[in-house]
Amino acid sequence: MIEKLQPPVAKIIPTELEKFGDLRIDNYYWLNDRENPEVIDYLNQENEYYQKMTAHTQEFQKELYEEMKARIKEDDESVPYLYNGYYYITRYETGKNYPIYSRKKESLLAPEEILFDCNELAEGQAYFKLGSMSISPDNKLAIFSTDIIGRRIYTIQVKNLETNEILEDKIEKVTGSAVWANDNKTIFYSKQDEQTLRSDSIFKHKLGTPQEADELVYFEKDDTFNVDISKSKSRKYLAIESGSTLTSEFRILNADTPDGKFKIFQKRKRGVEYSLNHYDDSFYILTNKDGADNFKLMKTPENATSAENWVEIIGHREDVLLEDIEIFANYLVLEERTGGLNKIRIRSWDGKEEYYLPFGSETYTAFTSTNVDFETEILRYSYQSLATPSSIIDFNMRTKEKEIKKEQEVLGGTFDKNNYKEERLWAAAKDGTKVPISMVYRKEVEKNGQNPLLLYAYGSYGHSMDAYFSSTRLSLLDRGFIYAIAHIRGGEDLGRHWYEDGKLLHKKNTFTDFIDCSKFLIERNYTSPEHLYAEGGSAGGLLMGVIINEAPELYNGVIAQVPFVDVMTTMLDESIPLTTGEYDEWGNPNVKKYYQYMRSYSPYDNIKKQQYPNMYVSTGLHDSQVQYWEPAKWVAKLRTYKNDATVLYLDTNMDAGHGGASGRFEALKELAKEFSFLLDLEKIKK
Repeated sequence: MIEKLQPPVAKIIPTELEKFGDLRIDNYYWLNDRENPEVIDYLNQENEYYQKMTAHTQEFQKELYEEMKARIKEDDESVPYLYNGYYYITRYETGKNYPIYSRKKESLLAPEEILFDCNELAEGQAYFKLGSMSISPDNKLAIFSTDIIGRRIYTIQVKNLETNEILEDKIEKVTGSAVWANDNKTIFYSKQDEQTLRSDSIFKHKLGTPQEADELVYFEKDDTFNVDISKSKSRKYLAIESGSTLTSEFRILNADTPDGKFKIFQKRKRGVEYSLNHYDDSFYILTNKDGADNFKLMKTPENATSAENWVEIIGHREDVLLEDIEIFANYLVLEERTGGLNKIRIRSWDGKEEYYLPFGSETYTAFTSTNVDFETEILRYSYQSLATPSSIIDFNMRTKEKEIKKEQEVLGGTFDKNNYKEERLWAAAKDGTKVPISMVYRKEVEKNGQNPLLLYAYGSYGHSMDAYFSSTRLSLLDRGFIYAIAHIRGGEDLGRHWYEDGKLLHKKNTFTDFIDCSKFLIERNYTSPEHLYAEGGSAGGLLMGVIINEAPELYNGVIAQVPFVDVMTTMLDESIPLTTGEYDEWGNPNVKKYYQYMRSYSPYDNIKKQQYPNMYVSTGLHDSQVQYWEPAKWVAKLRTYKNDATVLYLDTNMDAGHGGASGRFEALKELAKEFSFLLDLEKIKK
């Protein structure tokens, strides 16, 4: 029995916020200060309340944790790939939280060289993340970046792989993204603004010199753009990308001449996106230029890169989204999306062959994996579905033979994918649009309206939410849950138009699609409002905030992870990390029509005196993407408005950021909290 406790009450300090004559009173604006001891005290009170209210599930949480952990092959390792004379491997050891990165010279039978043991690097840290790793062209040095707070602010260092010595070079407060020039002594890296965390600068560092001496190579003045630095697969070019939601621009430099000047590949034009692949004497450009909403592929000589020289290779198609390409000496591989499903298309450069890889499942995910070599007939790709564990497959593009290099092992001896049924359904949205739903459940489940069902969605930034396998999800499926993904507008699941129809002044389609998918599943007797649960994180947490305001009666419980719920205050504050770069996604609230539209759905501003579902809300104190105070304020306000006996929990990880706990097993503990929340509501005790 849940102990009856009074929840924390956040003190009320009204703050007036006015725009376009619209006055908003924010009683909890004061929570926007992580340095204030009263704020930390309030978060700790909420954590204590959550712990006491769920004390009766503590043992069950431990059981769930051990159950999920037991399915994981602890002494696991990746499929090796060959790069510049070495086989690279990522592996885990039994009982350890973090990966070990290693390599073997020329042969898999060669002695193992440990590059980085993240378990050692993480020792004594509550949070640890290895951001990036880049090996110098001569194989002797490695750049690596680390974050020990969870705010995605990294320190770059350099390791001598011959002596295992960490060099004195230390580049602090950067994004963690860094690449080598071909001289083995010049490093290019990106740096963010310390206040807004917008990645706005590219610097050049010479080994053995202090960070203060680093040269600013490029500064991005437009505060809606971010910059990054990368190196082409051909290793010939360094590329600076300036990108916003709608527009991109590249600058390139021969990696052999790091002290040269980057030159613009093609000047930015609002609404035109492009990306680069270099091979031989040409660049291959994936672009939406000239209204190619679903993108097309073009080619240009490396010495004549402006758009008037681009020649079309693959034209635009209304029903096919061209997502990415992989170039080989004899083959071009296209990653496409049609009908909401991934396709991998292979065509020979000589034009004699063209075919798609066959995928038989009703709903699945397939994508190219690590392919670092041009001169090969082997394409490495990954395949999985809601009931099929992830596989890494090597496919011979000439003979069409395939070799499964690795299939994810599910330990414990009880998993058999034939015990589960996968379905793909189409729900009708209120405007008549058909919205796909992917789902999985045990075959013995009956459609009697009494099944607990967890419906997940994201629906923003054109991020497609593909059907993927999860061994941890089995802890719900094997207890009678149905798991479903709603492929709502705002993602790119059905092509670029699917994204465009779920952003800016069409954003409400994202929310109504989810509600309509929920109603569809209830009408088809997969579940009922007493057993339907919703889950979403970050922008998907915004979705959760809207649906509980608009249709709380449909859900028994909601999980909102790091939810973006205080839309107005965040988007009006340009000092908050990442705000200005979001204008093309949500709208600029300094423009009246966008202000009014965002104001009409912003979860925090539209809380009502009504009944709300049971809720578990999680956040991280150091979150740089969605600041902790958004969910904290939201929960505080919900407590004063909800007129029911449902539970409302705020669980703040005081040591982590947007991604939650950093260790693979620590993350399972967070998942056990979510699962126990759902199972407790269903009165499932074991």
